[in-house]
Amino acid sequence: MIIGPTASGKSALALELAKKQPSVIINADSAQVYADLQVLSARPSDAEMGGINHRLYGYIDGAESCSAARWASDAKAEIGAAHDNDILPILVGGTGLYVRTLLDGIAPIPDIDPVTRSEIRNLEVSDAYEALSEEDPLSAKRLNARDSTRIMRALEVVRSTGKPLDHWHTHMEGGIAEDIALHPLILLPPRDWLYERCDRRFQIMLDSGAADEVQRLLARQLPDDCPVMRAIGVRELSAWIKGSIAQDEAQVQASAATRQYAKRQYTWFRNQCPAPWPRHTEIINNDNMDHIVRLLQ
Repeated sequence: MIIGPTASGKSALALELAKKQPSVIINADSAQVYADLQVLSARPSDAEMGGINHRLYGYIDGAESCSAARWASDAKAEIGAAHDNDILPILVGGTGLYVRTLLDGIAPIPDIDPVTRSEIRNLEVSDAYEALSEEDPLSAKRLNARDSTRIMRALEVVRSTGKPLDHWHTHMEGGIAEDIALHPLILLPPRDWLYERCDRRFQIMLDSGAADEVQRLLARQLPDDCPVMRAIGVRELSAWIKGSIAQDEAQVQASAATRQYAKRQYTWFRNQCPAPWPRHTEIINNDNMDHIVRLLQ
């Protein structure tokens, strides 16, 4: 398994590893699952796949929503198929929640009562946080007081089920960590190099038709809350296409959003992954590629 921030060289490393033995590369990036995001998700093209079988890339229509649970179920099926055919499954991506859900499972939280959910979603964030501090103080302490999404979720869980989130998180189900031999590698290259790659990559996206991709998305008139419409670059290029901002400003905003996302990924992988998992902090190049591949074998 090769994981790390955006633009850290995961795909190239996966291809090198796949050349050493029969393999299948399985996507673990939440944007690359969508068929509508070939360019803006930097999904590998057929030529870039190098004849290696790639799975869970571009397999979901943008009108749908791919949750971590859905992806984990699909990934388990692909891993099982790879094992049945005696080939190596190589997971590659930068969505930590997907990887954690696959390995550790999900909390078996019952369906939330719709009335309770509606009532909570109509609260001001400050009021919801105050209520959470009384009803589930552990979650309140863990969360940022302005994180409306997670505050609302924690509050609706405790009110609808009568038990706090921590209770459900100690009863995780469906993880495969105990059933597989995992060889993880976390790529954490120098930040300056990573951010420069993010800027360069977005310029490449523009040159490769990112604006046309967004134009096609807009023509579909999908709801704004569809995950595909919230992907980095879609909002910024949409504003340019609609005439709200200039192209240069759209590029500046999208590049900044890409860097911020890479920063959050970097921090997550550095702090949230198990300590024994190896971290590779050098820039991947032809001189050290073989060495890194050996770390994964």
